[in-house]
Amino acid sequence: MKTLLIIKREYLTRVRKRSFLIMTLLVPVLFLGMGALIGYLSVSGSSRNTIAVWDQSGYFRDQLKNKNNIVYVFDRGTEAEVKKAVDQEMYDGCLLIPAFDKDKKVALELYSKQQLGIATEGQIQDQLNAVLVRDRMKAAGIKAEDLKRIEAGTLTLRSVNAEGREANALSSFAVGYGAGILLYFFMLFYGMSVMRSVMEEKTSRIAEIIVSSVKPYQLMLGKIIGVALVGLTQFLIWLSLITAISGITVGSFHLSGGSGAFGANMNGGNNAELAAGIQALMGGTDWLMIASWFLFYFLGGYFLYAALYAAVGSLVNEDPQESQQFTLVITIPIILGFVIMSSAIRDPNSGLALFGSLFPLTSPIVMMARIPFGVPAWQLATSAALLVLGFILATGLAAKIYRTGILMYGKKITFREVGKWLFR
Repeated sequence: MKTLLIIKREYLTRVRKRSFLIMTLLVPVLFLGMGALIGYLSVSGSSRNTIAVWDQSGYFRDQLKNKNNIVYVFDRGTEAEVKKAVDQEMYDGCLLIPAFDKDKKVALELYSKQQLGIATEGQIQDQLNAVLVRDRMKAAGIKAEDLKRIEAGTLTLRSVNAEGREANALSSFAVGYGAGILLYFFMLFYGMSVMRSVMEEKTSRIAEIIVSSVKPYQLMLGKIIGVALVGLTQFLIWLSLITAISGITVGSFHLSGGSGAFGANMNGGNNAELAAGIQALMGGTDWLMIASWFLFYFLGGYFLYAALYAAVGSLVNEDPQESQQFTLVITIPIILGFVIMSSAIRDPNSGLALFGSLFPLTSPIVMMARIPFGVPAWQLATSAALLVLGFILATGLAAKIYRTGILMYGKKITFREVGKWLFR
């Protein structure tokens, strides 16, 4: 009963704060706004480069086609004159093509005052090679219609899992990476929140009054569960707001026919193709399973780390900087989990990925990154059992530290003393 009162106090105290309301409403707007801004800039923000072509061979004349971000101008001046025009910023760059043997490998020079960027250079090189390859194939006796048939005859792969559901590696990558990132930040943010709460109560001597009526373990557990409920409340509100705003935005875009420059750039005015592409990309994802396991690993990872962060908070006296040496020990496994996750999404069945998804301190992040790719049932069961066991063990150890540390004042606590508390 006393633990429930502490949970209620922690929950209501945080939810009623103005900062909670502001962050809860502001984060989805910022998240979607940032996504829209990145999407807009990626579509319309690329610079338009004018490239002068000084072609002494005459081989590429009328063969290079303008792109959205590249305009070709064939200049008949001398090489020095063309370079001078680039220096005077009449052109963004010039492509110098001397007479060459098309059957041999040759390196052409792209002169510019400022580097044009790897994407622009790659497009120019691809166009030059495409012209050369087509010419070589024609010289080998391949007709134009045969050439089109050869270039169009490509294969695509359709991945199907053991359950017969079509799998999409790109959507699995996106969902796994996004879920792992969210858990990484959630465990850090809410774990630190528990630690700060314990530190504030200890340094203000409020903890002495509370501990006089409840056991230290009850106080620690109440804080952990109270903050967890705050986190779940905030997460559910974020999810609802993001879903609602996304639905309104997509619906408005669809009704407007994708009008405007942004709509035209996004899909050429064909909203049906865009919708079909999104459905094909995300259709193979089992969202109910993803949401269920996300909730489990969110709670499991949070409870494990929150107990450890609460123990660290109880070790701090008047100087908050004292917590840094202890916080680092807890933060390293979270960072390690993020590093392993980056490897796991590239190879979800590697030994490193398996270790990271079973080890309790890294499994919330790594396993959530692997689940969209498909994980054997025994690995999921083992990971879940080890995480629960890790939480129980971490809570027991944290309670020993918390029980002594919360009432200790005026002395800087060392790792050696903490070790004595754990094993006595």
